[in-house]
Amino acid sequence: MLSQRVHTFGQYLLNKHGERVHKIALDAGFTCPNRDGSKGIGGCTFCNNHSFSPNDRKSAPLAEQLASGRRGIARRTRASKYLAYFQAYTNTYAQVDQLRALYDQALAVDGMVGLSVGTRPDCVPDRVLDLLAEYRDRGMEVWLELGLQSAFDASLARVNRGHGLKEYITATLAARQRGLPVCTHLIVGLPGEDPGEALNSLDIVLDIGTDGLKLHPLHVVKGTQLANQWRKGEYQPLALTDYVAVAADMIERTPWDIVYHRITGTAPANLLLAPGWCAGKWPVVNAIVAELKKRGSRQGQVFLRHNSGQEGVFNSDES
Repeated sequence: MLSQRVHTFGQYLLNKHGERVHKIALDAGFTCPNRDGSKGIGGCTFCNNHSFSPNDRKSAPLAEQLASGRRGIARRTRASKYLAYFQAYTNTYAQVDQLRALYDQALAVDGMVGLSVGTRPDCVPDRVLDLLAEYRDRGMEVWLELGLQSAFDASLARVNRGHGLKEYITATLAARQRGLPVCTHLIVGLPGEDPGEALNSLDIVLDIGTDGLKLHPLHVVKGTQLANQWRKGEYQPLALTDYVAVAADMIERTPWDIVYHRITGTAPANLLLAPGWCAGKWPVVNAIVAELKKRGSRQGQVFLRHNSGQEGVFNSDES
């Protein structure tokens, strides 16, 4: 069982709120400074945001997206609590008054317990952090999701990210000083990186301090520069077994109090080019759980051994 091996976001929300809480993914019509010319054009080499928003509700008004999200959750579960997940593109890239109006609209929905805001480390000035801290101070569940992807500036430059580790450090420290929890996104399998660099990125992020993590295998989707590189043989995606091993290594060395919001990522079949195994979530999740079980391990196991100087083995009643 995943929650026995990994401190999941779903379990965290259940424990905190006393019932299941589901994210409603939203596209509020934002763009990105790496697309509109402020920092660059074309965006990251791997980025086609439709691959992160498979329901493709970009043209729908926010109210319609919220209502549709609630209906979908009602069909699948009996959950009546929600978290507004501002997901597509850079969701702090606007004037504060505009952001406040959008966030307030989402929070006004019956059953909404808070916000999760996805953005770039170079797009969270103090006034935006102060706004998010206001919601946090009112008792809302608020998470700032920062897309770092790698702690190595050379890797970020290769994928045309448009920022470096320095901006991430500044944003993370400023957010956590305000009591805002940070969820850091890391991509495994970036061009030019090996598994050791993914582990080093994790260690750097842990040293800086974070409250949550999202792991993504890099996948190739249509309409991206990475797709062109893949077609030319200039990029080779990770095999499933390699990703499972690296993800398990990263989970083992992450302290248990840090929340894993995601341990893999997918893309819709109509956009995905490679690797094929990124079309499904649960086979990958189950493979990671099976790997941890085979090792007799769980999240934080290597971290605990390192800090205690002892060889520990995770014991579970799980069959």
